Amino acid sequence: MELSWVSKGGLLVFFAVILFSCSSSEEDYAEVPKVSPVQCDLSLVPYPKLSDYQFFKGDMKNLEPVYGLLPYKPTSELFSDYALKKRFVWMPKNTKATYVSDSEVLDLPVGAVLVKVFYYDHLLPDLTTKIIETRLMIRKSDGWIFAEYIWNDEQTDAYLQVQNTTRTLSLQQGSEVLNFTYKTPNTTQDCARCHGNIVTHQNTPIGIKPQNLNSNYSFSDGNQNQLTQWISKGYLNATLPTQITSVVNYNDASQPLDLRIRSYFDANCAHCHKDQGEAQEFGLRMEFKNTVDPHNMGVGLPAQHPLPGYNGRIVYPNNPAQSILYYRLDTTTDLFYIMPAIGRSVKHREGVQLVEDWINSF
Repeated sequence: MELSWVSKGGLLVFFAVILFSCSSSEEDYAEVPKVSPVQCDLSLVPYPKLSDYQFFKGDMKNLEPVYGLLPYKPTSELFSDYALKKRFVWMPKNTKATYVSDSEVLDLPVGAVLVKVFYYDHLLPDLTTKIIETRLMIRKSDGWIFAEYIWNDEQTDAYLQVQNTTRTLSLQQGSEVLNFTYKTPNTTQDCARCHGNIVTHQNTPIGIKPQNLNSNYSFSDGNQNQLTQWISKGYLNATLPTQITSVVNYNDASQPLDLRIRSYFDANCAHCHKDQGEAQEFGLRMEFKNTVDPHNMGVGLPAQHPLPGYNGRIVYPNNPAQSILYYRLDTTTDLFYIMPAIGRSVKHREGVQLVEDWINSF
């Protein structure tokens, strides 16, 4: 039997209502889950090229992260010859980091990758921006491995390099021109000096401690506390305490001097000057949690390597000129005494000034 126009119209209206309700109701709409394009086959890494990981979209030198690659920035940063840095973290789907304590690195899952890019904005002669290197830490089932990638001159890709490389750079730093040799690490020797444990012989990240990430960052979806962002993106279990004892930005002159110097030492010295660190034998304990006691930062402490012309104290109160710690941070030519022992060839003027101000505060 043929349907009348009235009944046909009724059916059309009925189906139109059904289709409209299915397509427009937010409650009924199920978004297709996003999948990160990052490639990290633990049986194949480290890959020969940085582009093989697919961390960045578009022109690689723009460092625009793909979905799943989350930027972060420690509140206080390690000084590296005035290099600028971008940091990112990536984790496999359905995995999360776990909180251990305020002062210990987050426990990242197997397959996680930390990405650290070193670059300059004002290289002479043309005040150009140039990316120098990208360092990766990748967590395999038996521990963390290092991968070092050196960018080509065309800034189109970076290539795996195990040995040290050097290049001469001229940097416009404010009103000053710095000429220096930039050195990248040997991943079989240098990286473990800061990241290694001399007792367990296991490597570990440095900067991803809750005390270092409990600060705001300008993400693509707005300014937010970094730990909160990690949780919201599914990268961190929501098991954090309500209060986290945290470092401050040591460049922030509005913060108390004591907190600034403790944060400076934590970022620049504590990875070696701690229990089971490379420099544990020298008596300094410069992790933020341990520097409430000035003695752990060397105040009045005898130096194991006396310096001719100095009275033998690591920090001589109210006397930078007789403080061996100050000399070691200030020198650029005395390779036996220079601190940090690797990763620095120019003086960190702002850091040295901060140390001077602190010593003079006693």
